[in-house]
Amino acid sequence: MGMDLTLFMVDWERLGAVPVEDRIGLLEDMAWSWGPEEPYDLGRGRADGRLRPPGPAWCAEYSFLTTNGAHMPHVRAGSAWAGMRSLVDASVREPMDTFLDGLVRDAGPAFAGGEGFFPPAADPWYRHVLLACPPEVLPGKARAWERVEPRLEELREPFAAECEGWAGRPESFEAFTALVREWGAVTTTVAGRGWGLVGLP
Repeated sequence: MGMDLTLFMVDWERLGAVPVEDRIGLLEDMAWSWGPEEPYDLGRGRADGRLRPPGPAWCAEYSFLTTNGAHMPHVRAGSAWAGMRSLVDASVREPMDTFLDGLVRDAGPAFAGGEGFFPPAADPWYRHVLLACPPEVLPGKARAWERVEPRLEELREPFAAECEGWAGRPESFEAFTALVREWGAVTTTVAGRGWGLVGLP
């Protein structure tokens, strides 16, 4: 059984007012707010993928429609981009790097742990935060997405050359672009609110 990704759109200031050691637990409680004896409410989701759990108005969960909550499709998308990026013109490659780094591509500790915004994982084999993208980073990502989105079709041939038929890559170009478009939608929304993104396993 693989790891999941639960993505939150969060008012960084409001979450920052919570003690560091309680932040992850608070988000987990909001995502899984029903008790062990209560049935999961499948009707909570919206058609555009956003999900607002019962709780404060300063936090919402984004449910990816293309992944069923699994983390592996995001890893595969990052692997696909790493494989094809050298075949892509710099005018697309550079904004795509800006957009995807820290979302589906590991960009180092600023995204893996939020630079002290979250406590370090007690167990080095278990990362409590898959990504933490603070509000100051998201406007740049949204601008990069604006540049990349109209040119996604230019990635079709590089994808065919480097990804089709390879294990650990998305099943199709359409699957890859559908997931990237979802990241574009959530990034644009969160940047517009001045919020941040947090991904938990």
